[in-house]
Amino acid sequence: MGAEQRTELEPVWRALANPLRRRILDILADGPCTTGELAERFPEHSRFAVMQHIRVLEAGHLVVHRRMGRKRFNYLNPIPIQEIYHRWVSRYQRPWAEALLALKGELEAEQQSSKTREERGKTGKTRR
Repeated sequence: MGAEQRTELEPVWRALANPLRRRILDILADGPCTTGELAERFPEHSRFAVMQHIRVLEAGHLVVHRRMGRKRFNYLNPIPIQEIYHRWVSRYQRPWAEALLALKGELEAEQQSSKTREERGKTGKTRR
């Protein structure tokens, strides 16, 4: 991956790094919402704070908006997430997943073996 591609995706990674912004994307995955509707979903945050998060999502091209009268509708744009998936996640998914699953299996087998040895030690039974 070249420096140009990394720079292009930086705003997307920055936008995805925040849990509130990810929750906004989850909501928008179900359909467009006005900024007011989004702000109502997060009463623990001010409307201004929600708007700031939406701007970060727009900078990453994850959210696009359209004005209809006085209302501003926000839409999810999944294309940057697909780009990240194709350039990063799918590239490392298979080898890492297989290595981690093998390690998990070995650790679970070792843990089970240790439990069995401990139980035998408590009861005084030895294996012959």
